[in-house]
Amino acid sequence: MNKKSTQFKQMLYSDRLEFLMEAHDGLSARIVEEAGFRGIWASGLCISAALGVRDNNEASWTQVLEVVEFMSDATSIPIMLDADTGYGNFNNVRRLVRKLEQRGVAAMCIEDKLFPKTNSFIDGEQQPLADPEEFAGKIKAAKDTQTDPDFCVVARVEALIAGWGLGEALRRAECYHRAGADAILIHSKIPTADQVLAFMREWGNTSPVVIVPTMYYKTPTSVFEEAGVSVVIWANHLLRAAVRAMQDVADLILSERSLVAAEERIAPLRELFRLQNVAELKRAERRYLPARPLPHRATAL
Repeated sequence: MNKKSTQFKQMLYSDRLEFLMEAHDGLSARIVEEAGFRGIWASGLCISAALGVRDNNEASWTQVLEVVEFMSDATSIPIMLDADTGYGNFNNVRRLVRKLEQRGVAAMCIEDKLFPKTNSFIDGEQQPLADPEEFAGKIKAAKDTQTDPDFCVVARVEALIAGWGLGEALRRAECYHRAGADAILIHSKIPTADQVLAFMREWGNTSPVVIVPTMYYKTPTSVFEEAGVSVVIWANHLLRAAVRAMQDVADLILSERSLVAAEERIAPLRELFRLQNVAELKRAERRYLPARPLPHRATAL
């Protein structure tokens, strides 16, 4: 199998629409791979939420990196990290690229907002954007730093989120493309795909385009295919599913004061052990640990 970065780059340039599913820890990453997805979106929102903090860079970049390392170790498919603004200036971005490559992370996506960032769906129009030339410098620094030629840098354009219009989105996308970005992520928060489709018509085949249809989820996937989108990210749905399930089971156990009703609604322990790959450890123990006699059991008189 190709290395993870190569797999991801092939997805970007595939002749079919590709999909990334959100994961936020090693367990959810393994579930994504087992479901059949070919790539993982390590969501900043979801990693932050799973850590119990806000999506405002309250979790440090090293804490995020530790989570992503567990995700990478647990899977064989490529991961793109939602790296927010790059956690600082160009120098922070250079260090981030080195650390991601060391952990086998295939790609990162950085957005043209200011550090500390705020989630795009919270008062997006009030969020200032980075100077495009300064942000282009981050992209250049990332591309100059990478040692794996297939490591990908995706530039996320927030102009539509901030209400700056299509012209500004295209101007920024072109700037980032010239700086070496492997793809453009064009983000929109309106409930239709109109803005994204308008961008696609103007952008054409300049470079691969990634989208995140969280808000315009009712748009048929065939529309994205026909528009020439390269990759669709399902950005936060596993965590949101887990939150609802955990809330329901917690309420049930509290109200019933018993586990009986809840047991029918949750995964059996053996499924957790399987996802943790306990069987591999058992095989390793037989190979590497000395044989031990069975413990003595007292016999009844």
